[in-house]
Amino acid sequence: MVTPYKGSESSKKEQVTKMFDGISKQYDLLNRVISLGIDQSWRRKVVRLAGENKPQRIIDIATGTGDLAIALKTTAAEEIIGLDISPGMLSVGTEKVKKLALDKQISMVLGDGEKLPYPDNYFDVATVAFGVRNFENLEQGLSEIFRVLRPKGTLLVLETAVPTRFPFKQGYKIYSGWIVPLLGRIFSRDQKAYQYLTDSAAVFPHGPAFNNILEKIGFIQVRDNPQTLGVASIYRATKP
Repeated sequence: MVTPYKGSESSKKEQVTKMFDGISKQYDLLNRVISLGIDQSWRRKVVRLAGENKPQRIIDIATGTGDLAIALKTTAAEEIIGLDISPGMLSVGTEKVKKLALDKQISMVLGDGEKLPYPDNYFDVATVAFGVRNFENLEQGLSEIFRVLRPKGTLLVLETAVPTRFPFKQGYKIYSGWIVPLLGRIFSRDQKAYQYLTDSAAVFPHGPAFNNILEKIGFIQVRDNPQTLGVASIYRATKP
């Protein structure tokens, strides 16, 4: 298991919380710099898919600073929950929601994605952007999402991936292995945080491997759509 602080006796969940609390103020800027702004176009695609069936209740798990939860306002859902385990990230997200006067539509909630505080069959759509690889127990987190989705509800996961084709695979290794950690050292006090984000992306079971896990949980109509030369994927799955 890849963790932010190797050698620490804390659980992965505790380490991830500490890590994101520490980089919360720089997170948005670093995201734009590291992804060259392309992550915003990926989120727009997720929002478009989320709005297809006119959902009334949406939960954005591992919402971080709330970018995706806020973008989901265009679906016109009555209730949007942005849930995250990091108080620091939520604090930034809450300020964004207040400034945009979206308090009545969007709620930022401190919570554990592996123990969702909601009843069965509650949400029409669940989204996770760059968060499932931070679960301590991936299958537990996905099972919780499955539980709170209503029948025919949709799960949308945006997650990093590793390109498999030459020369993109080699270019990705150079960029993620050297440039991303360097940017992390320049912009963040926590040098290990961005090394962890790179390492966790490298070992995440992306593509067909992640599809298989979703199907094991019970999801149907599972498919993945690689983005931008394969550096990320949007996964879509339905609860039967």
